[in-house]
Amino acid sequence: MDVRKDAAEFLRSRRARLSPQDAGLPAWGGNRRVKGLRREEVALLAGVSVEYYVRLERGNLGGASQSVLDSVANALQLDEAERAHLHDLARTSSTRVAVGRPTRRTVRPQVQWLLDSMTGTAAYVRNARIDILATNTLGRALYAPVFEMPGKPNIARFVFLDPRSQDFFIEWSKVASEAAALLRTLAGENPYDQGLTELVGELSTRSDLFRTLWAAHDVRQHRTGIKRFHHPLVGEMTLSYESMALTADPGLRLNSYVAEPGSPSAEAFSMLASWATAPASELVGVDE
Repeated sequence: MDVRKDAAEFLRSRRARLSPQDAGLPAWGGNRRVKGLRREEVALLAGVSVEYYVRLERGNLGGASQSVLDSVANALQLDEAERAHLHDLARTSSTRVAVGRPTRRTVRPQVQWLLDSMTGTAAYVRNARIDILATNTLGRALYAPVFEMPGKPNIARFVFLDPRSQDFFIEWSKVASEAAALLRTLAGENPYDQGLTELVGELSTRSDLFRTLWAAHDVRQHRTGIKRFHHPLVGEMTLSYESMALTADPGLRLNSYVAEPGSPSAEAFSMLASWATAPASELVGVDE
């Protein structure tokens, strides 16, 4: 990843989406040649000189203080995820040597024990490349199509490269946008992760949609929400998910999915759990 280029493009993209009216500024003149705010206007709102802001927007974030970054974030009306991304870009811009944090490829036995104990929940652990490293039985059953792809299971690769994902995720366009934004966030945190760089390169080469979404520089924090599935075995399900950092294992997160008790989704989820835990002899003819 080119941190300086990413920082420049991120700031320009956030500036372009704000109008003077959005920022509470008068729109002087009727023929503005730039989309969104001018650099001078952002500098005014952030309380920095125009020259200094121009330097920041050229990607020179290294050495910028937290207070300056916060002022720029306020001027550009960044949300929580965007603020964190700006600070990540500044942090990595200040690193003299391109040293990336190793990306975990396995989980500790204790983490697998935890997953296995969550019998009524679909759960998996993923790393900073959205590779699925470990699951419990129900988690593997829920994301069965992902595991059917060649190679290591990866959510983003499934979303953008496997046509089945458009049936599997009912709100596929939303899921695709969120996946690209999450990868952009992770790239800001780990710009020197070679595996992540290769994944982004593969998706950019093979998916026009991913290339477009990546260029938008949108970011997000994946913490909690609702996801709708059309599972090949049990049909439609609406599940709530929670994403939690494994604090002892930097870069790893545990994602869990549950259905609202008493809902049709809970009934379908229960059927999936029964199927997932049934002996193989009981599954003969299940697809017939």
